[in-house]
Amino acid sequence: MEKRERVLACMNQLPIDRPPVGFWFHFPEGKKLGQENVQAHLDYYNHASVDIVKVMCDGYFDYPNEVAREAKVVSDWRHLKPLGKNHPFIREQVERVKAIKDGLKEQHALLYNVFAPFSSIRFGAGEEKVMAHFKEDPDLISTALGIIAEDNAALCEALMNEAGTDGVYYCVQGGEKNRMTYADYRTYITPSDKFVLTHANKCSPYNILHCCGWAGDANRLEDWQDYPAKVINWAAFIEKMDMVEGRKFFGNKTVLGGFDNRPGGVLYSGTKEEVQAFTKQLVASYDQDTGYMIGADCTLPGDIDLQRIEWVVEALEK
Repeated sequence: MEKRERVLACMNQLPIDRPPVGFWFHFPEGKKLGQENVQAHLDYYNHASVDIVKVMCDGYFDYPNEVAREAKVVSDWRHLKPLGKNHPFIREQVERVKAIKDGLKEQHALLYNVFAPFSSIRFGAGEEKVMAHFKEDPDLISTALGIIAEDNAALCEALMNEAGTDGVYYCVQGGEKNRMTYADYRTYITPSDKFVLTHANKCSPYNILHCCGWAGDANRLEDWQDYPAKVINWAAFIEKMDMVEGRKFFGNKTVLGGFDNRPGGVLYSGTKEEVQAFTKQLVASYDQDTGYMIGADCTLPGDIDLQRIEWVVEALEK
């Protein structure tokens, strides 16, 4: 099967020749923007045997809204307005994807990393300020998240309709058990999460939900259990929920993962024999013939030996 064909069939839980593979990492300083970033993506994806190209949004984490940056008191958020679909923050990301797609030598499944509004607001305004203002007036911060969601949804639409991505890799964060209650998350955060994801689904059904374990703290996965995505990826080693358990938890959707992304994991530190044995064990433990994509809990360390990824593909092809 061709790479893109394999991925889309697996997403639809149709027969495949082997599980698709996708691994990614953040690029170093000097390769986060412009042509340097485009070339860094192409240098990796045109030489690796992975099936999924997930374009990183490096250089675009910070939401560049002046109100978000300058807000001093919680009432300042009342002045927040969307950036708009023609803002450079959106246009530059779309142009990045177009350039990468044009430079790919094979037809991969192409996705772009899009953050949920709660991540955007924290990147743009700072974690401490956002959480302080949230505790003071959660309704107003929730309204601000709805405004940011308009921009994130516009980005999704342009990525799929103009740049030609198959979907987005939608990253939700902030579900740590020690951050807020389930009721608060679902009341104040979930509406903006779902607004963007629902809009993305109108443009393409091939969207992956990434339940990010960025902080190293266990998330309350119930916060995201009913989110409408084709594929689910979560931090299996942090959440202590493997692929088989996770598939059932998320309603028998296609799942992505299996490897610990951290330096202590077998992919980063193991021998070739250990990496390939672990790969075979993952496939053997999964209880379906399809609906499983091999990947990691999150981004890999930027200094990983890329030959290790080839070991995974080699084991699958055997």
